[in-house]
Amino acid sequence: MPEESTIVLNRDEDGNIQISPSVLEIIAGIAANEIDGVSKMHGSIANNVGALIGLSGGGHRRGVKLAHDPENLVIDVDVYLNYGVSVPKVATEIQTKVSQQIELMTDLHVSQVNVHVQGIVMPKQEQQVDPNNIFANDEEEGA
Repeated sequence: MPEESTIVLNRDEDGNIQISPSVLEIIAGIAANEIDGVSKMHGSIANNVGALIGLSGGGHRRGVKLAHDPENLVIDVDVYLNYGVSVPKVATEIQTKVSQQIELMTDLHVSQVNVHVQGIVMPKQEQQVDPNNIFANDEEEGA
């Protein structure tokens, strides 16, 4: 599908209403991040550098790619999920939420939302340290 610099939302005698594809990527990124079970989005090196130097959209575009033509709007979402979640359930929720938010906010029909699970994130285990004995090890505690 050919990429355009803007997408026309409405064209009438009063003029045009256009939206940048990057705005749609931001909407999709925020929607995907709101789903329980999503740990983080998977961004490209360009996304990561852009977020570091403060480019528009920051991390919200991370992990979202958009392809469009006059008939189709296809969104690809790359995510890391939390360990223990149902991958098909979370992926389906991402598809539904992203599609709903784009359609609600722009009146554009989303043809596809493709979810790419890039990895699983294990929960961080908190280390228990006794402030009175910071050099204690497990063997001493069991004795």
